[in-house]
Amino acid sequence: MHQEIEVRRIPRTGVSADLAQRRARRRARLAEQLRDGRRPDRWFPVLSVLAPVMTQAEGEITYPGDPMCLYAALSVAVHNAVHDAVPLERARHYNDLAPRWTRFPDQSYRLSVEHDGFRVHGDDPNTDETVYDPRVWDQHAKNRWLELLRRARPKVVLISSVSPAHRYALEIAAMAKAEVPGVFVVLGGRHVDETITCLPGKDMMMVAPSSTLSVIRTGKVPHVVDATISGEAYYSLDLLMRAIAAAVDLDTDLVRPDAVRRLLEELLSEQEPMPGRSLITLLTPETTLAYPQEGPKIDLAALPSPYEGFAIRSRFPIFVDPRTDEIRRTAHVMVSNACPYQCNFCSETAKLAGGLKRFRQTSAGVNRVVEYVGYGAEALFFDDSVFWSGTYRDVVDFCEELCRVRETPAGEMAEHHRRLLPTAADVERLGRLEWGAQLTVDVLVALHSLEESRRTLEIMRAAGCSYVYIGIESMSDQVMDKIHKNIRRVEGHSWAEKVRAAVSLVKSTGLRVGTSVLFGLEGETRASIDETIAGVSNLIADKLIDLASPNILTYHPATPITRIHGMVDKLDYHSPNLDNRKPYTYFEEAFPGVVSVALSEEDLWYIHTETDHRWGTTRNDSAAVPLDQGQVGV
Repeated sequence: MHQEIEVRRIPRTGVSADLAQRRARRRARLAEQLRDGRRPDRWFPVLSVLAPVMTQAEGEITYPGDPMCLYAALSVAVHNAVHDAVPLERARHYNDLAPRWTRFPDQSYRLSVEHDGFRVHGDDPNTDETVYDPRVWDQHAKNRWLELLRRARPKVVLISSVSPAHRYALEIAAMAKAEVPGVFVVLGGRHVDETITCLPGKDMMMVAPSSTLSVIRTGKVPHVVDATISGEAYYSLDLLMRAIAAAVDLDTDLVRPDAVRRLLEELLSEQEPMPGRSLITLLTPETTLAYPQEGPKIDLAALPSPYEGFAIRSRFPIFVDPRTDEIRRTAHVMVSNACPYQCNFCSETAKLAGGLKRFRQTSAGVNRVVEYVGYGAEALFFDDSVFWSGTYRDVVDFCEELCRVRETPAGEMAEHHRRLLPTAADVERLGRLEWGAQLTVDVLVALHSLEESRRTLEIMRAAGCSYVYIGIESMSDQVMDKIHKNIRRVEGHSWAEKVRAAVSLVKSTGLRVGTSVLFGLEGETRASIDETIAGVSNLIADKLIDLASPNILTYHPATPITRIHGMVDKLDYHSPNLDNRKPYTYFEEAFPGVVSVALSEEDLWYIHTETDHRWGTTRNDSAAVPLDQGQVGV
C-alpha cells in the first residue's frame, strides 16, 4: 500500500544580510586555509555510478550502451561546475567548496577510451573519469568499486538506478558508506521516478511499497541513502550539489546532513523556481523531508548535451565500417523525453513522464548530431521510443537538413558547425555517419499511408539511416488487443499482417530491421507464445527481419499492468539474497518474483530454447550474432 508523506514548500524571501555575511565569513575562512596550505585546492571528489541490472554476463542478450540516463541527469550540474572551476575569488556558482568537476575530457581522451565502465581515478580527473558504469554486478565489479572508493575518497556518491538494479544500487551505497564514513549518497533514476509521486496541488507525496524511502523507513534495508531526486532533476541536482558543497565542514571535512537540509532550504528561499518538475527528498534516521520543485517548462534542446562531459564508449555491432570491418563508435541521441503511446506495460509513456517534451526545432537535432560527431561518434542510435515522436513532417525536415549539412564543403559550413568539427577527420566522419532509429508498426502502416511512409524512409536512408528498430511485442491478436498498442486497427487485417506490412516496407527501402518481442503480456498463453515464435520465424525465413530480440515482461512499479496483475505490493527490488539463476539470466531485467505472472519457469525455458532453435543467428544473442547483424540494447 502506498504511503503519504508531507512535503515542504519553501517560500521565496531572497538573500538576507545575515545570510550574505555568513557566506562571506565562510568564504574568507576557506581562502585562509588555501593560503596556509591546509587545503590543496577548493574541490572535493565526487563519484557517479549507474547501477547494473545483471549479476553475470553469461546469457546476456544485449550490448549495453552508454549510461545516458546518468549522463543526462548530471548534465546541468557538471556543466555549471566546470564553468565555475576558477580561483575562489572569481567563483560565482559555488560560494566556496565545489565538486571536482573541473574539466571536460579532451579530444585525444575521447578517441582513446575503451568500451569499459571503469575509469582510473587520478588526482586531477576529467568529468568522464568520475563515473563508474560496471555493466555487470559481480565480484570483479565490486572489487573495482572498492578500488575507486579508496582512490577517490569521495564526499558525494551519486547513483542512478532502474528498478531491477535497485538492490545493487543499495549495495553500492552500503559499500560507499562502509569504506568512506560520512560520504553523502544521492539516489536517482527510473526507480525513484516511478515509486515517488508528488500529488499536484497538494502538500503530499505518494510513496510506493518498493521505493527506497519505504524499504529504509520500514527497516528492510539499512539507512544507506541520504537523499533521492525524482522527475526532471537536471536543475534540482545542481541545487542539491550546491547545498552539499556548502555543508562540508571546514574543520572535519565531512558533509553534515543537518547542514544540507538548512542550506538547501536557504537556496530554495533565495531564487526563482527552477525549470522543470522534480522532487528532492532528504532521509534522516528521524524523518523524511521532501521539497517539490515546480518551475517553467524545460526546453530539452537548451540543456547541455549529455555527452559534453562524458566520452562515447558504445560500439553497437549493428554498425560496422565496411572499409575496416571495425564496429563503429556509437552515440545515443534523444530528442524527446517520453513515448506518445500509452502501452500498459511500458514505463516510457508520456503519462508516467509528466508529459511529452521534445526538441522544438529539428535544427537543434541536427546541431546535436554534429556535436556528437565532433566528439568522435561514427554512428548514432536515436533512443527515442518513436523517432521524432512519429511526426513525419519533423522526420523529413530533420533528414533534409542533415543531408544539406553533410554535403556542405568544410569551408562553407556554418560557423557553429565549423567549431564543432574543427579538423578534416571530423568532417570526414560526418560524411560517413551511419545511424538508426525506432519506429512503430502503427506509425508505418496505420497512421500514415504506405506511400508516405515509403518516401519518409527513403529520405531517412539518404540522410545516413541504415537501421530501423520496431517493437513487435507479440504476433497474437489475443495479446495485442489488451495492451493498448494496436490502437489504429486496419479493418480486415490482423496485427500479424500489420507487422508483416511494416517490416516489408522498411526492407523494401534498403534498410535493415531489428525487432523486439515481449513475452508475458496480458492474455499470454502457451498457444500465444507458439504463435509469436512461429510468426517471427516466418518473417526471418522470408528475410524480412535482420534481428529479433526475445524479452520477458518484468514489472515496473508504476505501469498499469503491474496494477492489473496485482503486483504493486509484492514487488521486491531490495532483498540482497536473490536466487538469480537460469533461465532468468537469459533475459535482461528478469528476476524471480518480478517476472510476469502469466509465465511459469517452464515457460521461460521454453521461450529461451525455442527462440534459440527457431530464430537461429537472427536472435539477439551475444554469443551467436554475426557482426553484420549485431544488436542494439534498446
